[in-house]
Amino acid sequence: MFQKILIANRGEIALRVLRACKELGIQTVVVHSTADADAMHVRLADESVCIGPPPSRDSYLNIHQIVAACEITGADAVHPGYGFLSENAKFADILAAHNITFIGPSGDHIRIMGDKIEAKRTAKRLGIPVVPGSDGAVTDEKEAKRIAAEIGYPVIIKASAGGGGRGMKVALTEADLEIALQTARTEAGAAFGDDAVYIEKYLQKPRHIEVQVFGDGFGRGVHFGERDCSLQRRHQKVWEEANSPALNAEERSRIGGICAKAIADLGYSGAGTIEFLYENGEFYFIEMNTRLQVEHPVTEAITGIDLVHEQIRVASGGGLSVRQEDIKFNGHAIECRINAEDPRTFTPSPGTITHFHTPGGLGIRVDSGVYSGYKIPPYYDSLIGKLIVHGRNRVECMMRLRRALDEFVVDGIKTTLPLFRDLVGNADIANGDYDIHWLEKYLAKEE
Repeated sequence: MFQKILIANRGEIALRVLRACKELGIQTVVVHSTADADAMHVRLADESVCIGPPPSRDSYLNIHQIVAACEITGADAVHPGYGFLSENAKFADILAAHNITFIGPSGDHIRIMGDKIEAKRTAKRLGIPVVPGSDGAVTDEKEAKRIAAEIGYPVIIKASAGGGGRGMKVALTEADLEIALQTARTEAGAAFGDDAVYIEKYLQKPRHIEVQVFGDGFGRGVHFGERDCSLQRRHQKVWEEANSPALNAEERSRIGGICAKAIADLGYSGAGTIEFLYENGEFYFIEMNTRLQVEHPVTEAITGIDLVHEQIRVASGGGLSVRQEDIKFNGHAIECRINAEDPRTFTPSPGTITHFHTPGGLGIRVDSGVYSGYKIPPYYDSLIGKLIVHGRNRVECMMRLRRALDEFVVDGIKTTLPLFRDLVGNADIANGDYDIHWLEKYLAKEE
């Protein structure tokens, strides 16, 4: 087991990893920018190192400063959390060159899954169902029209190196294709430094289903069930559930088994999430995230397994602590992402939190790194906390969520709490009857 882990992140995820390390008796080091000097994870860590000014490129994305912090403090492993350098193959390679363990998959696996075209090819080879579309990058309009005609309109054009909804454009007809192709390429080049795009069939009313997987790096793989992340705004997840209200036990076992086998065959090590669009009983691969997900707590709630403990165990060479038959699903869990944003316009709302009170009681968990008097800096993601609720079934979970949202108090800034209070009372949400377009349509009606 590791002696000292450096946590290369900030906010709630840094605190989440820190807690896991403390439970395992592992010393902790955190890095922080000057803007985060008063952050909770900095206060609670055994050691902290300031690695630069507020801009991410000068601090949390500064690989050389983070490696130097490892060497100064004697950290023998790095947990990247999510975001920042968590899916940066170069970072994983540099740590390996310095004999520091990256708590995540190999740089090669990060590279494969970070390239959306190569990821799709790999998924297909591993037996994972994929969305019909181009086999590689689309280079010109003529080729795009041929492929679109073969798979049928509407189609979606996606950036090969993309994420977060950037470089994605829908063409409903052939007449839309040229401008969609040009716009997607321009956005992809500006956002990722790579204008390569590919084409897929655009599904009309799909759900977003993702499967949590783990590999030991030696040919063993397991799945921890699925999460439903269909409530999204601009391709950003807002509300997540485990298990999905749309799947039955047979479908869950089928897609989970496919994913676990694929991870084993790939020789993958650590946590990963294989994401799908799901429509009319069929699953279509979107991408694989080679890291811990923001929404991992709902999986922990229904399985009773600490996924960060599992990450650390696998990375240290200890292998998986469970076999597939050991993993049981208990009840239902929902996570709401609490952002420092206007609940209607979603404009960021940095500032000082004057009063912060979290809900409690059976089945309630709040992951947050903020506190009363904390000043939210304007430089980073607006996520300030996650409310995770667990119940014996979805009805109990929804009732418990309603109560917890009523108890949650954040004063001094605007947050998305009012949005969730509206959603928990909506009939479609109560019935689990929604798709990836539902939330944006709902918000448009509210304007």
